[in-house]
Amino acid sequence: MSDLLTRSFRFADPRDLADLRNFALRAKAIDDGAIRLQGSGSVLAAYVCVLRPRLLGESTPTILGLRTMGLAEPSGIDVTVLLSAVLNRLARAGEDDVELPVPPTTVTESWAGVSAPRSGWELIGSVPDSVLKQAAEAGITEVAGIVPDKPGALIVNNARAAVWGRELDGAGGLPAGAAFAALTLGFLGDNQQQLYQAGRWFRLSGSRGHVLARSGAGLGLF
Repeated sequence: MSDLLTRSFRFADPRDLADLRNFALRAKAIDDGAIRLQGSGSVLAAYVCVLRPRLLGESTPTILGLRTMGLAEPSGIDVTVLLSAVLNRLARAGEDDVELPVPPTTVTESWAGVSAPRSGWELIGSVPDSVLKQAAEAGITEVAGIVPDKPGALIVNNARAAVWGRELDGAGGLPAGAAFAALTLGFLGDNQQQLYQAGRWFRLSGSRGHVLARSGAGLGLF
């Protein structure tokens, strides 16, 4: 634990701290949970979970958001920490600061233990931003219409599984939850997102970030 207190990520550009803060704020608005910070040489990969199965055997897809940023110094740190802890540190950063101290307390999240492939991705097409935005907004409305004012966990999970686990039309099997992630994390804006596939994983990629999606029953058994 004491080693974590002295570790930090040093960024190549102070604007990256602001980008990370915006990303973390959007993620916290969706799910006040955790963020995985994974250093790989001169790149920091920041992962958040937008959707995941919460009940055994449910069909909600696992949807992750990913942003990458350049580091001024190589790093091999790989931790999963609370979003609130990262945001507390980013809130104290000055305009020209380039360093993010690693929060000392780590958390265990099932989604952080399974990584999407780093290689073997095949470009299978592209999806217009307008299609993703429309699908996300329609899904949000549909979920809101299904879920009552004071729902139980089972009702909420069943609604999310039904809506966000549905395949997006014309997107090769990509679950609609990927559209929800792309919209709510602020990744849309390039007119279209490139769509890749590697096994059971899909990836939507644009200049603002990446959405990683893995569908199928039983994903709660990470």
